[in-house]
Amino acid sequence: MKIAIVSVLLAALAAVTALSTATLGGFAPGAKLALGVTAGAAWLIAAAAFLVLLRIRGRAALVLVLAGSAALGCAALAGPPNLSTDSARYAWDGIVQDAGLSPYAHVPAADSLDRYRVAWLFPEPVRGTDGALHCEGLRIQQTTSVPDGGVLCTALNRPQVPTIYPPAAEAYFAAVRSVVPVGAEYAPLQVGGLLLSLGTTVLLMWGMRARGLDARWAALWGWSPFVASEAVTNSHVDALGVLFIVAATFAATSAGSPAAWSVRRLGPDGSRRRAALAGVLIGLAAAAKFVPAIAAPALARRRPITTTLAAAATFTVSYIPYVAVMGWAVIGYLPGYLDEEGYDSGSRFALLSPFLPGLWATGAAALLILAALFLAWRMSDPRAPWHAQTVSVGAVLLITSPSYPWYALVLIPFIALSKRWEWLVVPIALTLRTLVAGHPAGTLVVAAAAAVVATATVVRWRRARAERRIPNPARTTRTEISNPAERAPASTAPAREETS
Repeated sequence: MKIAIVSVLLAALAAVTALSTATLGGFAPGAKLALGVTAGAAWLIAAAAFLVLLRIRGRAALVLVLAGSAALGCAALAGPPNLSTDSARYAWDGIVQDAGLSPYAHVPAADSLDRYRVAWLFPEPVRGTDGALHCEGLRIQQTTSVPDGGVLCTALNRPQVPTIYPPAAEAYFAAVRSVVPVGAEYAPLQVGGLLLSLGTTVLLMWGMRARGLDARWAALWGWSPFVASEAVTNSHVDALGVLFIVAATFAATSAGSPAAWSVRRLGPDGSRRRAALAGVLIGLAAAAKFVPAIAAPALARRRPITTTLAAAATFTVSYIPYVAVMGWAVIGYLPGYLDEEGYDSGSRFALLSPFLPGLWATGAAALLILAALFLAWRMSDPRAPWHAQTVSVGAVLLITSPSYPWYALVLIPFIALSKRWEWLVVPIALTLRTLVAGHPAGTLVVAAAAAVVATATVVRWRRARAERRIPNPARTTRTEISNPAERAPASTAPAREETS
C-alpha cells in the first residue's frame, strides 16, 4: 500500500512539473506568481512522498528513489528554460569552441563572429511600423553589435562581455554541442542536466549504502522540484560541479560505517591517495563552477596539504590551455559580475546590508565567510564531513544571499547525507527572493530562513546534550563487568558450595 501511495505521489509530482514547464515561463509578464504557486505545490507533493518513503524498507525503497528521480527529470524536459537564459550562453560558448575559437577571446556581440550566429540564438530584428528595427520574443533582448553598432537581437544575457565560466564548464559546453547540429536548441543541455542529476542520485545512493547511511535520503536530491527546475529545465552547469564535489566527499571518506572508519584500515599510503583523489575532484568541481569550492574545507581535515595541493594543481592545469592563448583575459567577466551583483558595493548581503553601510557590509561578510570555512575545516569529522559541509555551505549562501537560487544546488546532497532537513529552507528562500526581486520581502524571506535554521540548530543541540546526560545501561554493565572488584567489598568468609 505504501509503495502504491508513493508511486501515485511521484506521478502527480511529475505531472505538475511537466505542466508548469510546458505552459509557464518566467519571462512572460505575471508568470512568476503562477510558477511560484506550482513550485509550492510540487514541494508539498515531494515532501509527502518522502515521508511515506521513510516507512518503506528494502530494495523497493531504493527502486522508488531512482525511478522517481528519472521520472521527475524527464518531466522537467517538457519545455524550454523558464527562469534563466544561461543555457543560451552555454550553447554559444560550445558552438564557438567547436569552431576552434576561445570563448574568452571575443564578446558574443562581436561582428567577427557573425558567421557562427544561429537563428535561435540571434534572430533577425523586425522592422516596426515606425520604420525602426526592434527585437521580438520572450527570451530575446536587444543590443548592438561590436564595433558596427547595428541592432542585434540575441537570447544570450550580457552579450557585450566575455564569458565568465571556468574551464571544466567550457569543456562540458563544447562536449555537449559537439554531438548535436548547431540548430539544436535548448534540449541537448537539458538532457545533459538530466544525466548529471541522475548521476548524482546514483552516486549518493551508492555512497550512502557503502557507508552505512540511509540511502532513502538520496530522494531529497532526486525528488527535489528545485533540482528538476535548476539542473534540468534551466540546465545550470552547477550540476556538474555538484557531481564532482559529491564524488570528492566520498573519495575523502572510507566505505563502511562512519563509526568504524579508521585511517589505520587504509594505512598512510591509502589515506594519502584518498586525499589526493579528493583534491583532484575538488579542483574539477571548482573548474566547473566556483561555488562548490565552499564545500571543500571540510574535506581537508585529515591531510590538508595533500588535498589542497592536489586541488590547486588540478584547477591550475585546467586553465593552462586557455591562459596560454589569452593570458589574464581568462578571468572573463568575473570582476564585472561581482560589481553588478552588488558584492563590491556591499548592497547584496540581505542579512548585513540593512545594518551596515557599503564596504562595511562587504568586510563583515568576508570575515563571516572566512570564519565559516575555517570552522568547517577545524571542526569537521573526517569520517562524516557532510555535517560540516551542510552548515558551512548553507551559512555562506545565507551570508551572500545570491540573486541566483541555483547556487544552492550544491547544498542539497549534503542535506541528504547529514539529514539536516531544516537547511532546505535556504534554496526555498533564495527562489522566493528571485520571484519577488526588488521587493523588501526578499530580505525578510532570507532572514526568516536564517531564523528557521538557527532555531532548528539550537533544538538539535539541546536534544543531543540531553541524550548525553542519560546513562547508557549497556555501558554501565560493561564497566561493572570489567571492574569486578568494585562491584562489592571483598568477603572474608570462606566460600560456600551452593546446591540445588
